[in-house]
Amino acid sequence: RAADWQLDQPAWSGRMRIMARGDVAFIRLEDKTSGELFAQAPVEQFPGAAVESVTDSSRYFVIRIEDDNGRRAFIGVGFVDRGDVFDFNVALQDHFKWVRQQSELARQVQSLEEGPTLDLGFKEGQTITLNIANIKKKDGAAGSAKPRLAAPAAPSRLPPPPGGRASAVAAPCGERPCP
Repeated sequence: RAADWQLDQPAWSGRMRIMARGDVAFIRLEDKTSGELFAQAPVEQFPGAAVESVTDSSRYFVIRIEDDNGRRAFIGVGFVDRGDVFDFNVALQDHFKWVRQQSELARQVQSLEEGPTLDLGFKEGQTITLNIANIKKKDGAAGSAKPRLAAPAAPSRLPPPPGGRASAVAAPCGERPCP
């Protein structure tokens, strides 16, 4: 319970950083002016034993700090601003979401490597038949299913310009209007 702590006179005040090394996140408590490390808490899963929220406030937590010799202690930490609490929670959640995605990706890659491989190459002597653009082969000669139209012949005379004498020259487009 945070109410049992001496909140009006904290034992230490400083900067908190969350850093990640591989799958482990580290909560680092540093001096706010010099940056000297005060304590560090390795977090291997969240939520978990390394970071626990208190029962009576959303701004205070108990974290398990550890030194280089493996000695552990539990200390209470609190935030003045609720926005900082939100950032703290999101940073830890994002890190462990990334860890889960990486492990899932590794499992998928491993299952693909262990599974049977699909050989789509041609075996020796294997042939295939392709029908492209409705071209059919008849008695050894290539023929087409559709007769091809000859290219239109170029007109010998150009049509008259618009507004010219339409009655003297026959309309080249027939009964429909020319485009």
